[in-house]
Amino acid sequence: MLALSALSISATANAEQSLQLNLTRGVTDISNKVYDLHMLVFYICLAIGVIVFGAMFWSILRHRKSRGVKPATFHDNVKVEIAWTIIPFLILFAMAVPATITLIKMDDTSDSDVSVLVTGSQWRWHYSYLDYDVEFQSIMATPREQIYGRLPQTENYLLEVDRPLVIPTGKKVRFLITSDDVIHSWWVPAFAVKKDANPGYINEAWTRVDEPGIYRGQCAELCGRDHAFMPVVVIAKEPAEFEAWIRGEEERLRTAREEEQRLLSMQMSMDELMELGQQVYMAQCAACHQPNGQGIPGVFPGLAGVGVSVGDQQAHIDVVVNGARGTAMQAYRNTLSMRELAAVITYERNAWGNNTGDMVQAADIHHFIQGNQ
Repeated sequence: MLALSALSISATANAEQSLQLNLTRGVTDISNKVYDLHMLVFYICLAIGVIVFGAMFWSILRHRKSRGVKPATFHDNVKVEIAWTIIPFLILFAMAVPATITLIKMDDTSDSDVSVLVTGSQWRWHYSYLDYDVEFQSIMATPREQIYGRLPQTENYLLEVDRPLVIPTGKKVRFLITSDDVIHSWWVPAFAVKKDANPGYINEAWTRVDEPGIYRGQCAELCGRDHAFMPVVVIAKEPAEFEAWIRGEEERLRTAREEEQRLLSMQMSMDELMELGQQVYMAQCAACHQPNGQGIPGVFPGLAGVGVSVGDQQAHIDVVVNGARGTAMQAYRNTLSMRELAAVITYERNAWGNNTGDMVQAADIHHFIQGNQ
């Protein structure tokens, strides 16, 4: 793209963004086609409005009673009826052709270079690269202090995550989008990608980003109490940088799995379990069950002195590892390591005055999972 053209588009996009009265151009070919289609329909509707209302007001003024105009006595006009049937058909046809072409291109996920499985759950995204041995959870990173008004809001308030999705530039990336609990919607406006994540069903979408950058979006489906806290962040990197990142992630996950196996034979002290458990609880559980373990009456159960946290230990492990069907309690089996699972369960059984004295180790989680496969 020529520099002058790029500057012109950038200036136009900045002006549109500051006015916030219209769609903004995206960063992909498809998103620009969507924008052009939107503007085409807008101008057609504008022209129709000018013609219809212009004719209406001209008729009202020109043929008003005060000018002594007598009403016409004709009943119908075949030519007019044919015209107002054919003309709207031609207008709809003019809009339908480019719209159909664009929709077909948007749904064509063939010949992709990279495939990513996107799984929504309350309230996070799980990304799994099908062509590589890489997967991770992406969780909102905006501090709760900002949400509660105790800290000033940053520029990307509610649009920050701990682990962004990384994709290569110049490559066709296919997204397979699903959910493991309720209906979510994975939406990145700059890509013109917005697909529902339905449990038990896979929707497909794709993008090709030519310029490196950070692109933000969020869940666009009302998926529960913390719906607003489920952002999407995508980083587009040059192919060489992407390959370096993916190899680093593969090595990190391989090392983590080896460390996990090593920890199975180790015993953590109560202090170590409580320290790590508190960190995990505040990051993963406090939004629903509250930092003080009191929960939200009628919505999320309390853990302080009641419930599974002071009941049967195996039942407690089962709920955290496998979730609870029919509730918002999701399974953390694929979200947390066995060490983190053991720590957070230990924390819940000994925090807020529960003081059961129970200590759960990574080996206990491993044995539980193995015994329930």
